[in-house]
Amino acid sequence: MAASKSLRVGFQMDPVEAINIDGDSSFRIGLEAQARGHSLVYWTPDKLAYVEGRVVARGQAMELRREKGNHVTLGAMQDIDLADLDVVWLRQDPPFDMGYITTTHILDMIHPKTLVVNDPTWVRSWPEKLMVLDFPDLTPPTAIARDLGTLKAFKARHGDVILKPLYGNGGAGVFRLTPEDRNLNSLHELFSAINREPLIMQKFLPAVSAGDKRVILIDGEPVGAINRVPAEGETRSNMHVGGRPEKVALTDRDREICARIGPRLRDAGQIFVGIDVIGDWLTEINVTSPTGLQELERFDGTNASALIWEAIEARRA
Repeated sequence: MAASKSLRVGFQMDPVEAINIDGDSSFRIGLEAQARGHSLVYWTPDKLAYVEGRVVARGQAMELRREKGNHVTLGAMQDIDLADLDVVWLRQDPPFDMGYITTTHILDMIHPKTLVVNDPTWVRSWPEKLMVLDFPDLTPPTAIARDLGTLKAFKARHGDVILKPLYGNGGAGVFRLTPEDRNLNSLHELFSAINREPLIMQKFLPAVSAGDKRVILIDGEPVGAINRVPAEGETRSNMHVGGRPEKVALTDRDREICARIGPRLRDAGQIFVGIDVIGDWLTEINVTSPTGLQELERFDGTNASALIWEAIEARRA
């Protein structure tokens, strides 16, 4: 259904030519925007700039279609003044590094006159694995530390743990260390050689073998979930590394978690959020570039993209 007012919509995202049109949530959001009569422009994060008081991007008009091998038509490269847009989507994938953080600072300069989704101030303040620390009763035992002694003591207390980069994504660099494992020192050396960031360690949750649930919230309300089941012999359930999506219903515990965190997300302008739940425990709150819209639509028939645009159009009205 077309919206009452056509919006000018910008997508800041990784190269659109390379996306998987069967799974990419930005693609689905863009298709829904077109169906509602909105026009699209696109640029990659490296094309965003601040120049003499203006926030600009070198980008292109974009038209999407669900046609494999021919899913996008891009116009000529042009200078786009982001103040002329109604909505900007902040949709590049992590890693959440200083480059990413700088884009949130620059986009802050146009928001909320141009509505940036999700609100860049709170994307910057709440990277995936940090907002959960505000809800320790909902999360498994967790430590964030660079100090090897602190990590060793945590592992000694909990035995079976997961170790991963604090600002990674897609399941990259995630290790399970069982009580017998002797690799913590080596992994600590490896990560320390790459960057100066802390690591996150969590108690391993055996329930992950039954799946890692992605619950999608729109404007703070849960609209559905998909389950991601790890491949045989794999601890990680991320679809980037072979996790299998399957249909799943929201449980009372899922709704309890969402009732706790939803109002804060809504108040902070986090329109599209994906949380990760293993068993009864909240493990991540994904605000940077959540996924799962297409899988939810296939399994449940829930057009979450339309609900997202209804929330955006209400704000723009």
